[in-house]
Amino acid sequence: MQIQQLGNSDLQITSIGIGAWAMGGAGWAFSWSHQDDQASIDAIHAALDAGINWIDTAAVYGLGHSEEVIAKALSTYSGSRPYVFTKCERTWKSDRQIVKSLEPESIRQECEDSLRRLNVDTIDLYQIHWPEPDEDIEKGWTTLLDLKREGKIRWAGVSNFNAAQMARLQAIGPITSLQPPYSMIRPEVEESILPYALQEKIGVIVYSPMGSGLLSGSMSRERLASLAEDDWRHRSSYFQEPLLTKNLLIAEKLRQVGDRYGKKAGEIAIAFTLRHPAVTGAIVGFRNPTQVHELRDAMDFQLPDEDYRELVEFQKRTLA
Repeated sequence: MQIQQLGNSDLQITSIGIGAWAMGGAGWAFSWSHQDDQASIDAIHAALDAGINWIDTAAVYGLGHSEEVIAKALSTYSGSRPYVFTKCERTWKSDRQIVKSLEPESIRQECEDSLRRLNVDTIDLYQIHWPEPDEDIEKGWTTLLDLKREGKIRWAGVSNFNAAQMARLQAIGPITSLQPPYSMIRPEVEESILPYALQEKIGVIVYSPMGSGLLSGSMSRERLASLAEDDWRHRSSYFQEPLLTKNLLIAEKLRQVGDRYGKKAGEIAIAFTLRHPAVTGAIVGFRNPTQVHELRDAMDFQLPDEDYRELVEFQKRTLA
């Protein structure tokens, strides 16, 4: 099992972590539709039993519900406690409309609410979810550093920031980690964002390494058409033409490479992201124990050089 230090922290994390976005369930703007809470809890237990040692969520996932599910899962788990990562900046009103705020009082309230929902005394990694409003990122970052000094959080990171925005924060205090989207169908961060993180020794935990299911090996046009109406993926450009055809071609190529090693396309997709020298770990969304059993070996599989080069060449031709 591969374990690495995350940035400047003392967190020693496995190469994949539990993603709890879909565990938020239905009823909010970026829902993956209905999710059974017991299936989520069973998935968390199965992942922890497999050796995965961290969970990533956000307050806004299910408008607090994902954090509550994680708390229930950990309260009934008898093994070692995993690291728990969550995020701030996306909050919501009583009418469930999502609000973007980096005001200190808002972040402080979010932190207290997350501590309560997660039923923890301190958050292992607290991240600014989005750099919005951009003019307030310094204000928000200063608040996270204050929360760290106060012991509310152990380490502070960011998500979805570009290199210039990270540089602005680095002038105030060191960033522990970055969480960007990264996959074979979303390579944009390779240009400047991942190189900056590598240069500054900022740990990187990537999200959607399987392209939100597109690269899992189980997605097809037919399955896409059958997704629930409230599944946010219906609105994603990656699930629509002209990108859909290209993305499914890449998924098929991943399947072909996986067949050489008895691996699923999703495992190869995850391994591809872990090959980048800036990447410390990948967040993998699990909705049931079966998915855990199918992907747990991704922690140990290292993509050979020749296959990696083959995939890069195919990616360039297909996305051109």
